[in-house]
Order: sequence, then C-alpha cells, then structure tokens
Amino acid sequence: MGTAEQSASDSAWTATWAAAPAGPEPGAPFGRPGRTIRNVVHTSIGGTSVRVTLSNLYSSAGLLIGHASVAVRDGEGAAAVPGTMRRLTFARQPAVTVPPHGQIISDPVELPVPYDGDLLVTLHTPAPGGPVTYHPMAFQTSYLARGDRTEDLDGDAYTEPTGSWRYVTAVDVLNRESPGTVVTFGDSITDGDGSRPDTNRRWPDTLAARLRDQHIGVVNAAISGNQVLGDQSWRGCGESGLARFRRDVLGRAGVRAVVIDLGVNDILRGGERDPARITAGLRDLTRQAHARGIRVVGATLLPFGAHGGYDDATEAVREQVNEEIRSGGIFDEVVDFDQVLSDPYAPDRIRPVYDSGDGLHPSDAGYLAMGRHFDLTSLEGKVPAEL
Repeated sequence: MGTAEQSASDSAWTATWAAAPAGPEPGAPFGRPGRTIRNVVHTSIGGTSVRVTLSNLYSSAGLLIGHASVAVRDGEGAAAVPGTMRRLTFARQPAVTVPPHGQIISDPVELPVPYDGDLLVTLHTPAPGGPVTYHPMAFQTSYLARGDRTEDLDGDAYTEPTGSWRYVTAVDVLNRESPGTVVTFGDSITDGDGSRPDTNRRWPDTLAARLRDQHIGVVNAAISGNQVLGDQSWRGCGESGLARFRRDVLGRAGVRAVVIDLGVNDILRGGERDPARITAGLRDLTRQAHARGIRVVGATLLPFGAHGGYDDATEAVREQVNEEIRSGGIFDEVVDFDQVLSDPYAPDRIRPVYDSGDGLHPSDAGYLAMGRHFDLTSLEGKVPAEL
C-alpha cells in the first residue's frame, strides 16, 4: 500500500497527470457498484512504465476495486489502442480494497506512454462501498459502463459519458530524462473553467507544452471553488488549500516546483475582507514547500469587476493581496496574471478578448496568454533560505 510520502520520495518516478480529490460525489452514497469507470487522462510527459494512484478519501468504508487496467486511448472515444492494454495489480494482486479515507498506488507496469497523449485508467467496482471520491469539472469526457468491461479494447459498452474523474488522482511515469514535475495549485481558473472541454486548453496545458522538450512534467492540482482558508469539500470544492497542500502537491512524484494561484474564492465565496489573512495563508504554503526544497511561483489574482460579488470592498482586498504578492515577500517568483489579462481601460475587469463571458474565468485565448507569460527560468534554481 502506498502513501503520499512514498510516492513523492521515489526519485525514479515523475508525475505526468494528477487531479485533486474535491469531495464526495452527490447521488452516489454507496459508490458505483457493478459499474466500470473509464477515466480519460492527458499526459504531460511520457515514459517506459506507468503506475496509478487511487483515492478513497471521502469514504468511511473500504473501496473494492475488482479489476483495473491502463491503456493508450485510440482516437476521441473510449477505445484503446490495440496492444496497449495492461492489467493493473496491487501488491501483485488483481483486486484491492482501498482503505477508508486512504489511497493506494498500483504496481508499476511496462507501457510506452506517449508525451501529450491520452490514457484510459479503467476501474471496476463490483460491490457497494461509501461515497465516490471524485473531481468534478474535469473539462474532459470520461465514460461509464455496466458490468466488468475493464479490459475491453473497443468503447462500445461505455454508453454513459461523464464530466468527472472518479477515484484516480495521479498517474506517474518512469522517465530517466525527466528532472521532475511542476504542480499547478489553484481554483477554477487553474482547473480550466471557461476553456473548451476535451481540448486541453487550460493554462497548465500551455505551460506543459512549453516544458515538454525539457521532459518536465506538469500536473494540475486545482479544484474549482477552492480557497486558501475555507473548507468547501462538502460542496465538491475541496478542503482548504492549507489543509490539502501536503497531499495534493508535496505528495506528487518528482515535484520540483509549484505554481500557486489561489485566493479569489476567499474573497468572493468566503467573504474574507482581511487581505493579511489571505497572504498569511499563502506564506504558509510557501513554507511547506520550502521545507521540502520545492520552489514556489505565485500568481497575482485576476480581476473580476464584471462578475457577481464585485464591489469596492472586494476589489480593495484583491488589490492589496496583489500588492503584497508583487512585493516579493510571499513567493520565490511571481507570474503576474493580473497584468496580462486585465483591461488597460478598466483594470478591474478582464479584457473582453480574454473573457469567457462571466467576467471571472478566462477564455481559451486568455488561458493561452497566461501559459505563455511564464518565464520558464522562474521554475528553476534553488529555494532561498528564507523570504
């Protein structure tokens, strides 16, 4: 049985994909008994072998996985490329019970994993359990089927599309050329809300494309609605950033740097009007990363002047948080998303060309601009002794 610490300390492995557990799935208090879940996940880098992490975080009952597999996806549906289907085992056994509130890492399996490609992580859950641990708002279509269709090559049985990932929280690859992975940690703006589904146009996807030639992985640990300070797991928005950072960032394999873009929901949803509390939380995240020798790049908060919840008070908090971020007193480096996307004629709003339409979340063009704005050297170098 694997733990977050074991995953992170194994230097042979690099995380190529991840999804943070956001909460218990509504309407599934006993899991998905008798169903097969085919999760579609997109790699940032490839490798020669693969392993998968499964989470049962939000259940007080054990999760029985009767059969599991991984394969390279063929085309755009639920079919696998012939010759790539691999059965997953756990301590050399084909079935495993993931403990309540726990996680488990599969045995490694040899598979030529492509860079910038899709994998199918398929799980059969034969018996009732507790609530499904899931990540909603995946902006990626996955599939469900009835019965055990775990090693089906074709996707004919997968007649139920879904916009959530279930149980799978990380995919690691063996890649001797990789110096590690970058974890992006945030809310819906990092999760990709406003981007076109099934196209991988979130800003972390653009960053991954820019780092691919260096064999550096990029994984997304964002949760829509997430806050630095407030726990929103009951509504599928995750524990607070402070509470989940150790698991969702420090627990990833081969992490070398983290990009933090978090705080807007503390203002808009959490009602936080003291910017010092938000910035203190962000400093705490940096201290956690530095204790593990991980470099931290922090993002300024995007404007939301055309979104519900905006008023003079909320804008004042955002501006004060951004001022403190830009001062250099919180993170090792800063990526100024606010500067890139704000309208020069109305700085409290996103430029129309970069706005998805709700005044808060960027469009595909906005996310592209964010991913291109990074100075890639900011993700390199040693961690300062102190800020």
